Amino acid sequence: MALPRRETDQLQGAACSSALMASLSRAPQQWATFARVWYLLDGKMQPPGKLAALASVRLQGLHKPVYHQLSDCGDHVVIMNTRHIAFSGNKWEQKVYSSHTGYPGGFKQVTAAQLHRKDPVAIVKLAIYGMLPKNLHRRTLMQRLHLFPDEDIPEDILKNLTEELPQPRKVPRRLDEYTQEEIEAFPRVWSPPEDYRL
Repeated sequence: MALPRRETDQLQGAACSSALMASLSRAPQQWATFARVWYLLDGKMQPPGKLAALASVRLQGLHKPVYHQLSDCGDHVVIMNTRHIAFSGNKWEQKVYSSHTGYPGGFKQVTAAQLHRKDPVAIVKLAIYGMLPKNLHRRTLMQRLHLFPDEDIPEDILKNLTEELPQPRKVPRRLDEYTQEEIEAFPRVWSPPEDYRL
């Protein structure tokens, strides 16, 4: 027995409205999936390579389950305190950055210390640029990188920040930051007697 025309239309309308509602309820979820997140990263006392490894993953969107090489799903990364980065060993004097003007005799080399004095964000920028894939997307990804030498971040960028990434390395404390109680409670290998003279 066939249903009357009016009941069939009502059933189809109910099915369409439930499908529409389900699709509308999933829409914000999809928007949130593809939304660009703004991450804050503090570069104080951090090696540039570690900062670059963290930033390049976020810029490309590799941390997202919807990542694909052809989809542009990367996020924004804001790095502050690039003036206070740290190199291990004697890399400030040994590490050399090279460039060429394109003209004869235009080969230039500067140490990391010289480059850092001239531009406090250049070392971090070059480290991140080198870690991104070598294709035409690299310049687009670099546009989402925001570097600041100090903690002075413009207000229009501050209002977009949604998450702060943990620093890749723990910042060591200086000796003058320890209290006298902590110094006295520190385990000693050998305690000299009171009448001991050097």
